[in-house]
Amino acid sequence: MYKYELEKLDYFELFSEYRDIDFKPENNKIKLAILGDCATQQIHVITKTLFYLNDFQAEIYEAPFDSIELELFNPSSGLYDFKPDLIVIIRTIQQFRTKFYLSKLKREDFFSEESEKLSGILQNAQNNFHIPILVSNLVLPVENVFGTFETKTGDSLVNLSRKMNQYLSDFTASQKNIYVLDFERTASYHGRKNFLDETLWYHSKTPCALDYIPYISQEVVDLVVSLKIRSVKAVVLDLDNTLWGGVIGDDGLEGIALGHLGEGEPFVDFQHFILELKKRGIILAVCSKNQEENALLPFREHPEMVLKESDISIFVANWNNKADNIKFIKESLNIGYDSIVFLDDNPYERNLVRQFLPEVIVPELPEDPALYVRHISELNLFQTVSYTDEDKERGDMYRVEFERQSLQKSYNNIDDYLKSLEMKIGIKRFDTFHLPRIAQLIQRSNQFNLTTLRYTEEECSAFMEDKENYFPFYIKLKDKFGDYGLISVVIVKNESESYLIDEWIMSCRVLARGVEQFMMNQIFLLASQNGKTKVKGTYIPTSKNSMVKDFYQKFGFECIESGEDGSTFWSLDVSKYNPSKVFLEEEV
Repeated sequence: MYKYELEKLDYFELFSEYRDIDFKPENNKIKLAILGDCATQQIHVITKTLFYLNDFQAEIYEAPFDSIELELFNPSSGLYDFKPDLIVIIRTIQQFRTKFYLSKLKREDFFSEESEKLSGILQNAQNNFHIPILVSNLVLPVENVFGTFETKTGDSLVNLSRKMNQYLSDFTASQKNIYVLDFERTASYHGRKNFLDETLWYHSKTPCALDYIPYISQEVVDLVVSLKIRSVKAVVLDLDNTLWGGVIGDDGLEGIALGHLGEGEPFVDFQHFILELKKRGIILAVCSKNQEENALLPFREHPEMVLKESDISIFVANWNNKADNIKFIKESLNIGYDSIVFLDDNPYERNLVRQFLPEVIVPELPEDPALYVRHISELNLFQTVSYTDEDKERGDMYRVEFERQSLQKSYNNIDDYLKSLEMKIGIKRFDTFHLPRIAQLIQRSNQFNLTTLRYTEEECSAFMEDKENYFPFYIKLKDKFGDYGLISVVIVKNESESYLIDEWIMSCRVLARGVEQFMMNQIFLLASQNGKTKVKGTYIPTSKNSMVKDFYQKFGFECIESGEDGSTFWSLDVSKYNPSKVFLEEEV
């Protein structure tokens, strides 16, 4: 959740706000289709409003009531005409219950039929649309006909609903572009007694009480935002009264509250939570008003510290204002402000950062540290749609990168600095093993992204197999400090007499290393070897990729056409290309 605190998720306020919004075309446009076995009008309105409040302009196709299969299996349906960017499928326990009661099949046969039907629907959607599919699981019913014996029988509605949810989880785990909307978790958290409104269901087929429509709509928005434009990449942490109780400079190492008993226990659990974020790929930084030696003392010497100095990619402790320090951290990490979450117990510091850095996500932490983890988890800030081995190493990579930047300051000549890094680059055609990371980079990269074409893992696999028409490359980089991992994706399309650079994405943490120059040299070498006369490229502007606006011009390309939306189309004769000087050694 990016723009709203929990208390702002009020159905009636959001509905009122919807009436006042002047929906106009903006940069972050999305076409979303909602299919449900329930009435979806309220979900439509609240979802569109929440998209708007999260800087998205959503055009939503709302399918007729209970027409999931009719829409997906009929090529003449409105869904196909709409051509959505994503499809949301909402399934309700109420409809599942009705099927359960009316079925004449044995219970195990009923489950087999329903699970096969579900997988068939999802497979059809994936095969026909090749776009992300978001599908809800079932909220467990309130019926309990077996009492405490419910957990021991597989014949009950409750247990068959659980089996359906487990089946959906297992099925989607093997599918690259289908994601589960966990409505059961939302209902369980708030209480099914409150979440399910049977009177409203019988009256209007609304899937839940109106109070909880914003919560399921927000889950849709969070997932789409993570898929399409941004995700949290870094957490910036205060120290005193945030990671431990008390003030280290005043109370000393033995005086701060940190341990497995009493006042220190919530801080230990909070640090465990933060460490888990680091393990799944979130970068950790410290921003503290403190003397650096005091601030580092607990990390180095306190026996109950869960987080260690090595877990922190950038450690900033001084007496400067925190907005300036976060700006330094942002520039050092080379990420967007809207990718940063700032956690601080002090309302003054939170408000200062909100005022001067409004894009930074600043939760309103509770006064009681025992509630830190619950509150942050409720906000669903760390939504993700993928998890790779490289994510586990991200924090360490950025910490090493900060060491590289520090080394650079000791060199007066950039060429000497680049030589000193002893960089090695690897360029390979897409392969099955790297497809998850390739797709992740394509979905998440916004700044060094020439076209922002969001290819899915399935589409990347198709490029990999099409050896006649596409040259899809991934690039890895390492130096004497460590391994950057997979940092760039370039897709070149084979045309009759030329090559077209269809996609070029690069992680900003390897800017100014010579990677793009090395890759451009390789493209023109490939073009020359295969008798091509030109290399062409396109730049499509977004709100975030202005840094590559002049990318082709810097290599000597000529702009041959400009579009009304600011797009530019470029071309350069192969014979006129001047190879760039680089300081990278290719690994074969």
